[in-house]
Amino acid sequence: KCVAFLIRAVNLANNEIIAGTVTKHEKQNMKTFLIIVSILYLSTSSFGQNQNVSQGPVFDGEPYLTVNPSNSQHMVVAWIGYKFLQILTINTSVTFDGGTTWSTPIDIAHSISGYQSADPCLEFDDSGNVFVAYVDYNPVIDSGSVYCRKSTDGGLTWGADVPVIGMHSDPNKRALDRPWMNIDRSGGAFDGNIYITTMNASTMTPVTPPYHPYVTRSINGGTSFEPWSYLDTATFLSGSLISSPMPTPTISSNGTFYAIYPSYVPTQSSSAQLLLATSTDGGASYNHNVAYQVSNGVTDSLSKKAGLLRADPSDTNHLVMLSVLATYGDADVFINESYDKGATWGAATRVNDDPVGNNRMQDLVWADFDLDGDLVVSWRDRRNGSDSSYETSSEIWGAIRLKDSANFSPNFRISDTLVAYDTVLAANGNDFMCIKFVNDTLNAVWGDVRSGTLDIWYNRIGLDGTILSANKLNSAPLLTASIYPNPSSSTFTIERNKITQIDIYNQGGKIVFTKKYTHPKNSINIVLDDYSKGVYFIKITTPEGVLTKKVIKH
Repeated sequence: KCVAFLIRAVNLANNEIIAGTVTKHEKQNMKTFLIIVSILYLSTSSFGQNQNVSQGPVFDGEPYLTVNPSNSQHMVVAWIGYKFLQILTINTSVTFDGGTTWSTPIDIAHSISGYQSADPCLEFDDSGNVFVAYVDYNPVIDSGSVYCRKSTDGGLTWGADVPVIGMHSDPNKRALDRPWMNIDRSGGAFDGNIYITTMNASTMTPVTPPYHPYVTRSINGGTSFEPWSYLDTATFLSGSLISSPMPTPTISSNGTFYAIYPSYVPTQSSSAQLLLATSTDGGASYNHNVAYQVSNGVTDSLSKKAGLLRADPSDTNHLVMLSVLATYGDADVFINESYDKGATWGAATRVNDDPVGNNRMQDLVWADFDLDGDLVVSWRDRRNGSDSSYETSSEIWGAIRLKDSANFSPNFRISDTLVAYDTVLAANGNDFMCIKFVNDTLNAVWGDVRSGTLDIWYNRIGLDGTILSANKLNSAPLLTASIYPNPSSSTFTIERNKITQIDIYNQGGKIVFTKKYTHPKNSINIVLDDYSKGVYFIKITTPEGVLTKKVIKH
């Protein structure tokens, strides 16, 4: 469904698209040492089994992962899943223990019966609320909208759907494709602002040019969204040749909003460009400049070559842009950087370290900074594949660069299996993966076909090379349990066959109670007399799987 960052028509026409007492220096040296040890370990070890988050029987694609900024053990994953009689839905799953166990996936209800969903993205705000944005539309793609929902219980349940931008909000433009969401967590004047970017959709009925990138914002915590705006403007237009000009947004730690989008307008430039829109006033207005004159673009129509923009949380001047380019004849991952808030950009530098010009394609790029300014880049890698095509076997690889380091450390594998090509990888719904880098720990989700269907897989790797989470997740059968009374001022009764462990978390994600049962129980009474009033999450472990339920103590 989603199209590449630079549409193949322009590729063909232009062929140019594409703490304490430790000093900062000592910390850098220690982390560099850990990186070296990590790379040696990751390059030679036998990986723990990656986690199958979805285990969908037909199709699961385009996962997105978010981490609670106040509790790195709390994560939520969303993806496109198939459900009988509902075609495509958005599924979500939650972990409160750093990915060791995950809640049974739930599907988000369609806004209108008969619709299907795609393109999920997730973000936490500073208060621990989590938001999901996605497209819900009818199968012939002539009606629908981007919607946003809020969860106040960490992603276990979702509130009402709030319209963001509709299929016909901009007449004849279908401006609802591939929403990306950012939430301002800077603590500044615009803290809590929600920004959602979109682009024109590729549909059976052609969209009327010119084409545009769009942005819509909420200034009331997602209760409603303001009217949409174009991200492009006169002399910085996307134009009439790139039919789906996908913007990629980010927010710096001082609250500045940035978005890069593609452009090809011959009267603006003889070659394709990447243009940067910047807002320092919470999205009320935007300034524009040229970020990159694109050359050596990848022309393979199957390649997932969407670009990415990221802001360094440790340096408000520092931005990075990731692209897939064919500078050396085959598709490689490149990084461009700005150290002056996007005003100027350095030359593109190759990230993947397989032999230059080895006729192997890399794509599906993603990246994330941790709070220290360390950067991780990931991609789908074919260096161990048998030929130069998109259709050869692939793995997920990554590279780490520490803050203030000039170079990336040697590449390492994130996935544990060289996966043979399947034709489903050429279809829509496999255009993106996602990683998050928090507290020197890499969390990664992606789709691959090792199980015979496109499933979502998860891995968690520490900076020292430790596989922190490597248990296979089970989403079927659907698990249920009864907890009553709820709410309660004292005692909760839990009923579920063969309970082997109970863990209770407070609303901040901290574990406040745990008990294992040598002999499985079918009914358990939990007394919370000594606990403060509020919301708690009870994680119930059984031989069939794990489920989490919300309770309220009065």
